[in-house]
Order: sequence, then C-alpha cells, then structure tokens
Amino acid sequence: MFALADCNNFFVSCERVFRPELNGRPVIVLSNNDGCAIARSNEAKALGIKMGAPMFKIRDIVQQHRVEVFSGNMALYGDMSRRVRWTLEEFVPFIEVYSIDEAFMDLRGLDIADYDAFAKEVSARCWRNVAIPVSVGVSHTKTLAKIAASLCKKYPKLRGGCFMAREQDIEKVLRRYPVGDVWGIGRRSVAKLMDMGVQTAWDFTRLGEGLVHRVFGLSGLRTWRELRGESCIELDDSGEGRQSICVSRSFSREITDCVELSEQVATFAAKAVEKLRAQHSACVEMVVFASTNRFRDDEPQTSLSRAVLFDVATADHRRIISSAVGAMRDIFRSGYGYKKAGVVITKLIPESGVIHSLFEDGQARQRDTKLSAALDSIKRDFGRDAVRFASQGSGEIISSHERQSPHYTTLWSDLPKVSVK
Repeated sequence: MFALADCNNFFVSCERVFRPELNGRPVIVLSNNDGCAIARSNEAKALGIKMGAPMFKIRDIVQQHRVEVFSGNMALYGDMSRRVRWTLEEFVPFIEVYSIDEAFMDLRGLDIADYDAFAKEVSARCWRNVAIPVSVGVSHTKTLAKIAASLCKKYPKLRGGCFMAREQDIEKVLRRYPVGDVWGIGRRSVAKLMDMGVQTAWDFTRLGEGLVHRVFGLSGLRTWRELRGESCIELDDSGEGRQSICVSRSFSREITDCVELSEQVATFAAKAVEKLRAQHSACVEMVVFASTNRFRDDEPQTSLSRAVLFDVATADHRRIISSAVGAMRDIFRSGYGYKKAGVVITKLIPESGVIHSLFEDGQARQRDTKLSAALDSIKRDFGRDAVRFASQGSGEIISSHERQSPHYTTLWSDLPKVSVK
C-alpha cells in the first residue's frame, strides 16, 4: 500500500495559520514579482479566479470581492512544508517528497489494521502539529493514492483520509474521474484520448494494453497499469536529487541595459550553484535565457537563449557564474525591454562521478575546489548574502513583493508577538 499526503491549497493555508481571520474568505497568493495567481482558496476559486491568472486580469474581481492578496513567501512555505514532513515521518520509516506540498508514504511491511483510520489520523495530526489541512489517500498504487487524496478535498465527510482499495469502489471513482486529472497524463495525451472517445480514467483502463503502449509509450502504459491496480511506479529512495535546476524571475520593471541584466543573471546562476552543491552534483550543461513582456503588444518582442556546454562537469561557483554572464552578454540585443530572465543547469551527475581531463591544470582545480568550499562555509555560517561575486552587482533581484507576509518562522525579527493582559 501507498499513501499520498497532499496539503490543501498549501500556500494559502500557510498564510491562514498566522492570519486565522482569513478562514472562509477568498485568498490568493501571487508568483514572483506579483505576476500571477499560483494558489487560491476555495472561496477564490468559486469567484472564477483561475490558476495562473495574471493579476492585471483579475484586479476587478479582487477589488469587488475584497480578495486578500499575498506575495509569495517561499521561505515561510518551505519551512511549513518541512514541519508537515516531520509529522509524516512519525508514522512511516520512509517518505518520498514529491513537491513542496505533496509526499508519498511507503506503507509496505507496516502492521496497519485499518488503513482508513490510519489516513484520518495522519491528517488529524498534521492539523494538530502544523495547523495545515492535509488530505491523505491510501491505495494499491501511487496513482490511485493520488486520486484517493483528491477525493478528500472534494468530500469533507471523509475527514481528511480516504482508503480506496475494493475493486467496486475503485471502479465507481474512476468512472467519474476526468482522464485529464490523472497524474502522469499530460496535455498532449489528453488531446489524443479525447479524439479516441476517452473521457474518464475508467475509459482509459478499458483500452487494450498494446494500443496504450503504441500510442502513449512506456509512461502511458505505467499509468494504465497503475489505474488497474498494478504498482509500477516505485518510491524514489535513490537520494540522487533533482535532474535539473532552474532559477528565473520576472522583473518588476523592464531592463534595457546589458550590464544590469547580466548582474541579474549572475545572481540567478549563484543561486543555482548553491542548490547544485547542496545536493552534491555537478552539471554538464547550462542554458541562459531572457525574454520581453509578452503582454505588451505595443512594444517589440524577442526571446533569447544560449546553451553552454562544459567540457568537464562542474559545480564551481566562478566557472558557472562567469559562463552565465558571458552567455548573456553574447546574446543581448539592444532596443528591447527584458521582463524575465533565468538560468537552467542540467545534465547533472553525482559530484563523485566527475571525470577530469588529463589536460586540466591540477593545481588550479584544487584551488577552485577550496575556494568554492570556503564560499559554502561562509554562506552557511553568515547567510547566503554574506559574500557575492562582483558580477552580481548589489546581488538584489529586481522584483516586487509588496504584499509579502512576515517570515514568521524563519526570522527572529518576524516572530509573532502575543500580548497577555
């Protein structure tokens, strides 16, 4: 058996923990630079606010219905996610963190007499420990567990936990479950399925195995088998970390100067290297990109990108940051206002698997390794902004977060204050 613990409207729920007066009111959380709605309370969804809706398009709804709006506070959300994870780890020896608001739990080999009661207890303890509403679905496969968790959000009478294992129960649910909502079925696959007359997850399971393999490949076949109760997607316990790292932002204003844009890219690269080194990996390739504001029809549009290949996989601060700056300066085109830029480092391998060239300067490599290690130590002891490269300029990202809540759990200065009279 597998369980999926899914935090309900997670970013909104985090804000409500410290602002309980917002319960029952429409609330949304915006993406970086206060651009689009990336989290919505049920009340906001009922008003017709769609996921990813640009703020400028929903401003009238926000004002008319007094929707509470927050800038994204990833430091807070990340810390609250860790607290939920610690609670889940009280129940099982291993969890797979799937995203900031979802985690799979391995129930195999555990002595659980009542899975439905177990799911409800996990949900109740998460609420008691962290005050975050969590839906817990339990079933034979990870895909079915995700569907079971989604039922908890739709039906409050389930009290946060749903055990879905009997064949007749699974069939009843799948007959009503839209195929486009099934985990692992992407937009292109949905379009093909609709052309084939497949509307629900149950319709998908009725297709022949050979047809599914031929049209949707191995990933589609795995999903098909999972829906039929055959576990094909194992929990990831490799600890290898992510396979690519992206750091990008939309800016609060358009940038027209190459130096200023390069400084922003240098800061993105520095943040990407931190994440790369934290998981003890090295990268073979990096992509640097920038684009104009696609919502400004009155201005010229362009989109730039440049791939950088490293002859030897690297996690060196100086090499990655200088390469990112060089790539941006090479592709920069004047006469445009750039609204977004970013750095993606990919083709990652374990740090221990790096094969060095015979023609490398060994002494220089050792020097660079020691320098990067020293930077890691300084940032760890004195904060990530304690030291930075000159190419980063001030190191500040040009963004807007005017509606950001305090960092209640990560900054001493923002700790909630309680007065007792």
